[in-house]
Amino acid sequence: MRLLPEPGPSRTLALSTLINTVGRGTWLTASALFLTRSVGLSVAQVGLGLTITALVSLVTSAPMGYLADRLGPRGLQITALLASAGFTAALVAVRSFAGFLVVGVLMAVADSATRGARGALIAGAVPPDQRVRTRAYLRAVTNVGISVGTVLAGFGLAADTRTAYVSLILLDCATYLVAAAVLFRLPPVPPVPAPTHGPRLIALRDRPFLAFTVLDGLMSMHFSLINIALPLWIAGHTSAPRWLISACLLVNTVVVVLFQVRASRGTEDLTGAGRAARRAGAVIAVACALFAAGGGVPVAVAVPLLLGGALVHVVGELWHAAAGWGISFGLAPAHAQGQYQGAYGMGMQLGSMIAPVVVTTLAIGWGVPGWLLLGGLFLVLGLLVPPVVRWAARTRPAVPEPEPVPVG
Repeated sequence: MRLLPEPGPSRTLALSTLINTVGRGTWLTASALFLTRSVGLSVAQVGLGLTITALVSLVTSAPMGYLADRLGPRGLQITALLASAGFTAALVAVRSFAGFLVVGVLMAVADSATRGARGALIAGAVPPDQRVRTRAYLRAVTNVGISVGTVLAGFGLAADTRTAYVSLILLDCATYLVAAAVLFRLPPVPPVPAPTHGPRLIALRDRPFLAFTVLDGLMSMHFSLINIALPLWIAGHTSAPRWLISACLLVNTVVVVLFQVRASRGTEDLTGAGRAARRAGAVIAVACALFAAGGGVPVAVAVPLLLGGALVHVVGELWHAAAGWGISFGLAPAHAQGQYQGAYGMGMQLGSMIAPVVVTTLAIGWGVPGWLLLGGLFLVLGLLVPPVVRWAARTRPAVPEPEPVPVG
Protein backbone atom coordinates (compact mmCIF):
# COMPACT_ATOMS: atom_id res chain seq x y z
CA MET A 1 0.00 0.00 0.00
CA ARG A 2 1.87 3.02 -1.30
CA LEU A 3 1.24 6.52 -0.04
CA LEU A 4 1.86 7.99 -3.50
CA PRO A 5 0.24 6.57 -6.64
CA GLU A 6 2.00 5.41 -9.77
CA PRO A 7 4.12 7.97 -11.67
CA GLY A 8 2.03 10.34 -13.74
CA PRO A 9 -0.55 13.07 -13.12
CA SER A 10 -1.94 11.40 -10.00
CA ARG A 11 1.48 11.26 -8.35
CA THR A 12 2.19 14.89 -9.22
CA LEU A 13 -1.12 15.97 -7.70
CA ALA A 14 -0.46 13.87 -4.61
CA LEU A 15 3.02 15.30 -4.13
CA SER A 16 1.77 18.88 -4.48
CA THR A 17 -1.03 18.15 -2.01
CA LEU A 18 1.34 16.58 0.50
CA ILE A 19 3.62 19.61 0.47
CA ASN A 20 0.77 22.10 0.69
CA THR A 21 -1.00 20.34 3.56
CA VAL A 22 2.12 20.37 5.73
CA GLY A 23 1.76 24.14 5.74
CA ARG A 24 -1.98 23.89 6.18
CA GLY A 25 -1.46 21.75 9.26
CA THR A 26 0.83 24.35 10.82
CA TRP A 27 -1.71 27.14 10.22
CA LEU A 28 -4.72 25.16 11.46
CA THR A 29 -2.85 24.35 14.66
CA ALA A 30 -1.36 27.78 15.34
CA SER A 31 -3.92 30.20 13.87
CA ALA A 32 -6.09 30.70 16.95
CA LEU A 33 -3.13 31.39 19.25
CA PHE A 34 -1.41 33.63 16.70
CA LEU A 35 -4.53 35.75 16.25
CA THR A 36 -5.26 36.05 19.97
CA ARG A 37 -1.81 36.11 21.59
CA SER A 38 0.24 37.84 18.89
CA VAL A 39 -2.26 39.99 16.98
CA GLY A 40 -4.35 40.69 20.07
CA LEU A 41 -7.82 39.80 18.77
CA SER A 42 -10.49 38.53 21.16
CA VAL A 43 -11.84 35.00 20.90
CA ALA A 44 -15.19 36.43 19.76
CA GLN A 45 -13.49 38.41 16.97
CA VAL A 46 -11.62 35.34 15.78
CA GLY A 47 -14.83 33.31 15.76
CA LEU A 48 -16.74 36.00 13.86
CA GLY A 49 -13.94 36.40 11.34
CA LEU A 50 -13.75 32.66 10.68
CA THR A 51 -17.53 32.51 10.22
CA ILE A 52 -17.48 35.36 7.69
CA THR A 53 -14.60 33.86 5.73
CA ALA A 54 -16.37 30.47 5.71
CA LEU A 55 -19.44 32.14 4.18
CA VAL A 56 -17.29 33.83 1.55
CA SER A 57 -15.68 30.50 0.70
CA LEU A 58 -19.14 28.92 0.46
CA VAL A 59 -20.61 31.44 -2.00
CA THR A 60 -17.49 31.62 -4.20
CA SER A 61 -16.97 27.86 -4.61
CA ALA A 62 -19.10 27.31 -7.73
CA PRO A 63 -18.02 30.56 -9.49
CA MET A 64 -14.36 29.69 -8.93
CA GLY A 65 -15.01 26.23 -10.35
CA TYR A 66 -16.62 27.88 -13.38
CA LEU A 67 -13.47 29.93 -13.89
CA ALA A 68 -11.39 26.74 -13.73
CA ASP A 69 -13.46 25.30 -16.59
CA ARG A 70 -13.19 28.44 -18.69
CA LEU A 71 -9.54 29.41 -18.02
CA GLY A 72 -7.99 25.99 -17.60
CA PRO A 73 -7.68 24.29 -14.20
CA ARG A 74 -3.89 23.95 -14.02
CA GLY A 75 -3.32 27.67 -14.56
CA LEU A 76 -5.99 28.65 -12.05
CA GLN A 77 -4.70 26.16 -9.49
CA ILE A 78 -1.17 27.52 -9.74
CA THR A 79 -2.41 31.11 -9.63
CA ALA A 80 -4.55 30.37 -6.58
CA LEU A 81 -1.64 28.74 -4.75
CA LEU A 82 0.63 31.70 -5.51
CA ALA A 83 -2.08 34.11 -4.36
CA SER A 84 -2.54 32.08 -1.18
CA ALA A 85 1.19 32.39 -0.51
CA GLY A 86 0.96 36.17 -0.78
CA PHE A 87 -2.18 36.46 1.35
CA THR A 88 -0.68 34.15 3.98
CA ALA A 89 2.44 36.30 4.14
CA ALA A 90 0.19 39.34 4.62
CA LEU A 91 -0.97 37.87 7.94
CA VAL A 92 2.32 39.04 9.40
CA ALA A 93 1.19 42.65 8.89
CA VAL A 94 -2.26 42.16 10.47
CA ARG A 95 -2.74 44.33 13.57
CA SER A 96 -6.53 44.67 13.81
CA PHE A 97 -9.81 42.85 13.29
CA ALA A 98 -10.44 44.77 10.06
CA GLY A 99 -7.04 43.74 8.72
CA PHE A 100 -7.67 40.13 9.67
CA LEU A 101 -11.05 40.22 7.93
CA VAL A 102 -9.62 41.63 4.69
CA VAL A 103 -6.81 39.06 4.55
CA GLY A 104 -9.15 36.25 5.62
CA VAL A 105 -11.65 37.03 2.86
CA LEU A 106 -8.90 37.07 0.23
CA MET A 107 -7.57 33.76 1.55
CA ALA A 108 -11.09 32.29 1.40
CA VAL A 109 -11.52 33.26 -2.26
CA ALA A 110 -8.12 31.81 -3.14
CA ASP A 111 -9.00 28.62 -1.26
CA SER A 112 -12.26 28.33 -3.22
CA ALA A 113 -10.32 28.71 -6.46
CA THR A 114 -7.88 26.02 -5.36
CA ARG A 115 -10.68 23.55 -4.57
CA GLY A 116 -12.64 24.17 -7.75
CA ALA A 117 -9.54 23.98 -9.91
CA ARG A 118 -8.35 20.80 -8.20
CA GLY A 119 -11.57 18.95 -9.08
CA ALA A 120 -11.44 20.11 -12.70
CA LEU A 121 -7.71 19.30 -12.86
CA ILE A 122 -8.32 15.73 -11.70
CA ALA A 123 -11.17 15.37 -14.21
CA GLY A 124 -9.01 16.70 -17.04
CA ALA A 125 -5.66 15.06 -16.27
CA VAL A 126 -6.72 11.66 -14.92
CA PRO A 127 -8.67 8.95 -16.79
CA PRO A 128 -12.31 8.69 -15.63
CA ASP A 129 -11.83 5.27 -14.03
CA GLN A 130 -8.94 6.62 -11.91
CA ARG A 131 -10.50 9.86 -10.65
CA VAL A 132 -11.98 8.48 -7.43
CA ARG A 133 -8.80 6.54 -6.71
CA THR A 134 -6.79 9.73 -7.20
CA ARG A 135 -9.05 11.62 -4.80
CA ALA A 136 -8.52 8.81 -2.31
CA TYR A 137 -4.75 9.18 -2.59
CA LEU A 138 -5.07 12.93 -2.13
CA ARG A 139 -7.11 12.45 1.03
CA ALA A 140 -4.58 10.00 2.43
CA VAL A 141 -1.64 12.32 1.81
CA THR A 142 -3.67 15.24 3.17
CA ASN A 143 -3.92 13.45 6.50
CA VAL A 144 -0.19 12.78 6.49
CA GLY A 145 0.64 16.39 5.60
CA ILE A 146 -1.64 17.90 8.22
CA SER A 147 -0.24 15.54 10.85
CA VAL A 148 3.32 16.56 10.01
CA GLY A 149 2.30 20.23 10.05
CA THR A 150 0.65 19.79 13.42
CA VAL A 151 3.85 18.36 14.88
CA LEU A 152 5.92 21.21 13.42
CA ALA A 153 3.46 23.76 14.80
CA GLY A 154 3.94 22.26 18.24
CA PHE A 155 7.46 23.68 18.40
CA GLY A 156 6.13 27.16 17.66
CA LEU A 157 3.36 26.81 20.21
CA ALA A 158 5.86 25.69 22.83
CA ALA A 159 7.97 28.81 22.21
CA ASP A 160 4.85 31.02 22.26
CA THR A 161 6.64 34.06 20.81
CA ARG A 162 5.76 36.28 17.88
CA THR A 163 8.92 35.16 16.12
CA ALA A 164 7.82 31.55 16.41
CA TYR A 165 4.33 32.28 15.08
CA VAL A 166 5.71 34.31 12.17
CA SER A 167 8.07 31.44 11.34
CA LEU A 168 5.09 29.07 11.11
CA ILE A 169 3.25 31.49 8.84
CA LEU A 170 6.26 31.79 6.55
CA LEU A 171 6.56 28.00 6.48
CA ASP A 172 2.93 27.82 5.34
CA CYS A 173 3.69 30.45 2.71
CA ALA A 174 6.67 28.44 1.43
CA THR A 175 4.61 25.27 1.06
CA TYR A 176 2.15 27.11 -1.20
CA LEU A 177 5.03 28.18 -3.43
CA VAL A 178 6.60 24.72 -3.62
CA ALA A 179 3.21 23.07 -4.22
CA ALA A 180 2.60 25.47 -7.13
CA ALA A 181 6.05 24.72 -8.57
CA VAL A 182 5.35 20.98 -8.51
CA LEU A 183 2.17 21.47 -10.56
CA PHE A 184 4.22 22.84 -13.48
CA ARG A 185 5.19 19.20 -14.07
CA LEU A 186 1.59 18.52 -15.15
CA PRO A 187 0.71 19.07 -18.80
CA PRO A 188 -1.77 21.93 -19.19
CA VAL A 189 -5.42 20.93 -19.24
CA PRO A 190 -7.10 22.98 -21.97
CA PRO A 191 -10.04 25.16 -20.98
CA VAL A 192 -13.50 23.99 -21.99
CA PRO A 193 -15.56 26.45 -24.05
CA ALA A 194 -18.69 27.76 -22.37
CA PRO A 195 -22.03 26.66 -23.85
CA THR A 196 -23.25 29.07 -26.50
CA HIS A 197 -26.67 29.41 -24.87
CA GLY A 198 -28.33 28.90 -21.50
CA PRO A 199 -27.15 29.78 -17.97
CA ARG A 200 -23.48 29.71 -17.09
CA LEU A 201 -23.63 28.34 -13.53
CA ILE A 202 -25.64 25.27 -14.41
CA ALA A 203 -24.56 23.41 -11.28
CA LEU A 204 -26.58 25.83 -9.15
CA ARG A 205 -29.69 25.10 -11.27
CA ASP A 206 -29.26 21.33 -11.19
CA ARG A 207 -31.86 20.45 -8.56
CA PRO A 208 -31.08 16.74 -8.16
CA PHE A 209 -27.37 17.46 -7.91
CA LEU A 210 -28.01 20.18 -5.33
CA ALA A 211 -30.23 17.75 -3.41
CA PHE A 212 -27.33 15.31 -3.29
CA THR A 213 -24.97 18.13 -2.29
CA VAL A 214 -27.20 19.05 0.67
CA LEU A 215 -27.51 15.41 1.77
CA ASP A 216 -23.76 14.92 1.48
CA GLY A 217 -23.10 18.16 3.34
CA LEU A 218 -25.39 17.14 6.19
CA MET A 219 -23.74 13.72 6.27
CA SER A 220 -20.36 15.45 6.54
CA MET A 221 -21.37 16.67 10.01
CA HIS A 222 -20.02 13.32 11.20
CA PHE A 223 -16.49 14.72 10.93
CA SER A 224 -17.31 16.93 13.92
CA LEU A 225 -18.27 13.86 15.94
CA ILE A 226 -14.67 12.74 16.17
CA ASN A 227 -13.13 16.23 16.35
CA ILE A 228 -15.56 18.06 18.64
CA ALA A 229 -18.29 15.93 20.21
CA LEU A 230 -16.26 12.87 21.17
CA PRO A 231 -13.47 14.77 22.98
CA LEU A 232 -16.08 16.71 25.00
CA TRP A 233 -18.01 13.51 25.69
CA ILE A 234 -14.94 11.59 26.86
CA ALA A 235 -13.68 14.44 29.05
CA GLY A 236 -16.98 15.35 30.68
CA HIS A 237 -19.38 12.42 30.48
CA THR A 238 -17.39 9.18 30.67
CA SER A 239 -15.02 7.49 33.08
CA ALA A 240 -12.43 7.01 30.34
CA PRO A 241 -9.00 8.67 30.74
CA ARG A 242 -8.46 11.81 28.70
CA TRP A 243 -5.57 10.29 26.77
CA LEU A 244 -8.24 8.26 24.99
CA ILE A 245 -9.13 11.43 23.04
CA SER A 246 -5.74 11.38 21.36
CA ALA A 247 -5.98 7.62 20.83
CA CYS A 248 -9.31 7.98 19.01
CA LEU A 249 -7.96 10.76 16.80
CA LEU A 250 -4.87 8.67 16.06
CA VAL A 251 -7.04 5.71 15.05
CA ASN A 252 -8.90 7.97 12.65
CA THR A 253 -5.77 9.42 11.04
CA VAL A 254 -3.94 6.09 10.66
CA VAL A 255 -6.94 4.27 9.17
CA VAL A 256 -7.59 7.04 6.64
CA VAL A 257 -3.95 7.04 5.53
CA LEU A 258 -3.78 3.25 5.21
CA PHE A 259 -7.20 2.36 3.84
CA GLN A 260 -8.81 5.32 2.02
CA VAL A 261 -7.58 4.12 -1.38
CA ARG A 262 -8.79 0.58 -0.74
CA ALA A 263 -12.16 1.81 0.52
CA SER A 264 -12.72 3.75 -2.71
CA ARG A 265 -12.90 0.58 -4.81
CA GLY A 266 -16.30 0.09 -6.38
CA THR A 267 -17.33 3.74 -6.10
CA GLU A 268 -16.23 4.78 -9.59
CA ASP A 269 -19.79 4.42 -10.92
CA LEU A 270 -22.97 6.02 -9.57
CA THR A 271 -24.57 2.78 -8.42
CA GLY A 272 -21.58 1.66 -6.40
CA ALA A 273 -21.09 5.12 -4.96
CA GLY A 274 -24.75 5.30 -3.87
CA ARG A 275 -24.42 1.96 -2.09
CA ALA A 276 -21.26 3.17 -0.34
CA ALA A 277 -23.12 6.26 0.92
CA ARG A 278 -25.90 4.05 2.29
CA ARG A 279 -23.37 1.82 4.06
CA ALA A 280 -21.63 4.90 5.44
CA GLY A 281 -24.82 6.21 7.04
CA ALA A 282 -25.54 2.83 8.67
CA VAL A 283 -22.01 2.39 10.00
CA ILE A 284 -21.82 5.92 11.41
CA ALA A 285 -25.16 5.28 13.14
CA VAL A 286 -23.60 2.24 14.83
CA ALA A 287 -20.64 4.37 15.88
CA CYS A 288 -22.98 6.90 17.51
CA ALA A 289 -24.61 4.07 19.47
CA LEU A 290 -21.20 2.84 20.67
CA PHE A 291 -20.21 6.36 21.73
CA ALA A 292 -23.48 6.68 23.64
CA ALA A 293 -22.92 3.34 25.34
CA GLY A 294 -19.51 4.53 26.55
CA GLY A 295 -21.10 7.04 28.92
CA GLY A 296 -21.88 6.15 32.53
CA VAL A 297 -20.11 2.78 32.55
CA PRO A 298 -16.90 1.63 34.29
CA VAL A 299 -13.63 2.57 32.66
CA ALA A 300 -12.89 -1.04 31.66
CA VAL A 301 -16.09 -1.03 29.61
CA ALA A 302 -15.94 2.57 28.41
CA VAL A 303 -12.48 2.37 26.81
CA PRO A 304 -13.21 -0.52 24.38
CA LEU A 305 -16.65 0.90 23.55
CA LEU A 306 -15.25 4.32 22.70
CA LEU A 307 -12.25 2.98 20.79
CA GLY A 308 -14.55 0.58 18.95
CA GLY A 309 -16.85 3.48 18.10
CA ALA A 310 -13.90 5.46 16.70
CA LEU A 311 -12.86 2.51 14.54
CA VAL A 312 -16.41 1.93 13.26
CA HIS A 313 -16.84 5.66 12.61
CA VAL A 314 -13.72 5.91 10.45
CA VAL A 315 -14.96 3.01 8.29
CA GLY A 316 -18.10 5.03 7.61
CA GLU A 317 -15.95 8.09 6.97
CA LEU A 318 -13.95 6.24 4.31
CA TRP A 319 -17.09 5.10 2.50
CA HIS A 320 -18.74 8.52 2.76
CA ALA A 321 -15.74 10.30 1.24
CA ALA A 322 -15.37 7.81 -1.62
CA ALA A 323 -19.10 7.91 -2.37
CA GLY A 324 -19.09 11.70 -2.61
CA TRP A 325 -16.22 11.71 -5.10
CA GLY A 326 -17.79 9.06 -7.32
CA ILE A 327 -21.16 10.80 -7.39
CA SER A 328 -19.84 14.33 -7.89
CA PHE A 329 -17.61 13.26 -10.79
CA GLY A 330 -20.26 10.98 -12.27
CA LEU A 331 -23.03 13.58 -12.36
CA ALA A 332 -20.95 16.47 -13.71
CA PRO A 333 -20.99 17.25 -17.45
CA ALA A 334 -17.60 17.14 -19.12
CA HIS A 335 -17.65 20.88 -19.82
CA ALA A 336 -18.50 21.83 -16.21
CA GLN A 337 -16.42 19.60 -13.93
CA GLY A 338 -14.90 22.62 -12.18
CA GLN A 339 -18.15 24.30 -11.22
CA TYR A 340 -19.75 20.98 -10.23
CA GLN A 341 -16.80 20.16 -8.00
CA GLY A 342 -17.06 23.66 -6.54
CA ALA A 343 -20.77 23.20 -5.91
CA TYR A 344 -20.11 19.80 -4.33
CA GLY A 345 -17.65 21.48 -1.98
CA MET A 346 -20.39 23.89 -0.88
CA GLY A 347 -22.17 21.00 0.82
CA MET A 348 -19.09 20.09 2.83
CA GLN A 349 -18.66 23.72 3.85
CA LEU A 350 -22.30 23.94 4.88
CA GLY A 351 -21.89 20.85 7.01
CA SER A 352 -18.75 22.19 8.68
CA MET A 353 -20.53 25.46 9.51
CA ILE A 354 -23.58 23.95 11.22
CA ALA A 355 -21.99 20.81 12.64
CA PRO A 356 -20.43 22.32 15.80
CA VAL A 357 -23.82 23.61 17.01
CA VAL A 358 -25.75 20.48 16.01
CA VAL A 359 -23.39 17.86 17.41
CA THR A 360 -22.63 19.67 20.66
CA THR A 361 -26.31 20.43 21.30
CA LEU A 362 -27.41 16.85 20.69
CA ALA A 363 -24.46 14.72 21.82
CA ILE A 364 -23.31 16.85 24.76
CA GLY A 365 -26.48 18.74 25.65
CA TRP A 366 -28.89 15.81 25.33
CA GLY A 367 -26.50 13.00 26.19
CA VAL A 368 -27.35 9.43 25.22
CA PRO A 369 -30.68 10.31 23.49
CA GLY A 370 -28.84 12.96 21.49
CA TRP A 371 -26.22 10.48 20.32
CA LEU A 372 -28.94 8.06 19.24
CA LEU A 373 -30.82 10.84 17.44
CA LEU A 374 -27.64 11.75 15.58
CA GLY A 375 -27.18 8.09 14.63
CA GLY A 376 -30.73 7.97 13.28
CA LEU A 377 -30.10 11.16 11.29
CA PHE A 378 -26.99 9.73 9.61
CA LEU A 379 -28.81 6.48 8.89
CA VAL A 380 -31.66 8.33 7.14
CA LEU A 381 -29.25 10.57 5.19
CA GLY A 382 -27.40 7.51 3.90
CA LEU A 383 -30.64 5.83 2.86
CA LEU A 384 -31.73 8.92 0.92
CA VAL A 385 -28.59 9.19 -1.21
CA PRO A 386 -29.20 6.25 -3.64
CA PRO A 387 -32.72 7.37 -4.72
CA VAL A 388 -31.52 10.96 -5.12
CA VAL A 389 -28.59 9.75 -7.24
CA ARG A 390 -30.97 7.68 -9.40
CA TRP A 391 -33.14 10.78 -9.84
CA ALA A 392 -30.10 12.82 -10.81
CA ALA A 393 -28.90 10.15 -13.25
CA ARG A 394 -32.28 10.17 -15.02
CA THR A 395 -32.00 13.92 -15.60
CA ARG A 396 -28.55 13.76 -17.26
CA PRO A 397 -28.64 14.50 -20.98
CA ALA A 398 -28.05 11.46 -23.12
CA VAL A 399 -24.52 11.16 -24.48
CA PRO A 400 -24.65 10.43 -28.20
CA GLU A 401 -23.08 7.19 -29.32
CA PRO A 402 -20.00 7.64 -31.52
CA GLU A 403 -20.61 7.02 -35.19
CA PRO A 404 -19.10 3.77 -36.43
CA VAL A 405 -15.89 4.05 -38.39
CA PRO A 406 -16.36 2.73 -41.94
CA VAL A 407 -14.27 -0.31 -42.78
CA GLY A 408 -12.68 -0.92 -46.14
